[in-house]
Amino acid sequence: MSLGILGKKLGMSQLFDDDGNAVPVTLIEAGPCRVTQLKTQSLDGYTAIQIGYGTTKDKYLSKPEKGHLLKSGESLLRHLKEYRVEETSPYELGKEITVTSFEVGQKVDISGKSMGRGFSGYQKRHGFSRGPMSHGSKNHRAPGSTGAGTTPGRIYPGKRMAGRYGGKKITTKGLLVVKIDDQKNLLVVKGSVPGKPGSIVNIIPNKGGAKS
Repeated sequence: MSLGILGKKLGMSQLFDDDGNAVPVTLIEAGPCRVTQLKTQSLDGYTAIQIGYGTTKDKYLSKPEKGHLLKSGESLLRHLKEYRVEETSPYELGKEITVTSFEVGQKVDISGKSMGRGFSGYQKRHGFSRGPMSHGSKNHRAPGSTGAGTTPGRIYPGKRMAGRYGGKKITTKGLLVVKIDDQKNLLVVKGSVPGKPGSIVNIIPNKGGAKS
């Protein structure tokens, strides 16, 4: 896996391209992140880079966590993320990872926790059509038949029914980077990103993410 970066979703906006078309974009405050650990094959059994993002207070961390973070810098970090790499030599402990590691025109994959919608019904969760709305109908938002009768006499696993909706890790792939502001640590990508404003997202280069 290529080295990525952690960031905070700020919200959505729009930009205008050269033809005057409005392009929906998502603004992300990406980094700066600090390299907090270099994992090697000989010590850990695999090769990876661990980075940290977002400061936190002393009282929220245990002594081992604080000792681990203080090896790479003075500030205590809230979020940690690990990326598998082939070689750790290009990186060093305490090095900062910023938005400059990306470029305009590059494609990225962004993961985040989708907005939770609580316990939702059939129409909201699965897009079921509603029943008749005329007088006498008792099937406005009801699910209808959910299974056979005597045989098998049960509901098959995986049946689409009401339940908890959202609040899961979602990855949107192939989003285009349209603007980078390294002064404000701002990454602007075309399209929508999982999560609500203020949520933490993970940004990694798309495997086929060469400039287009």
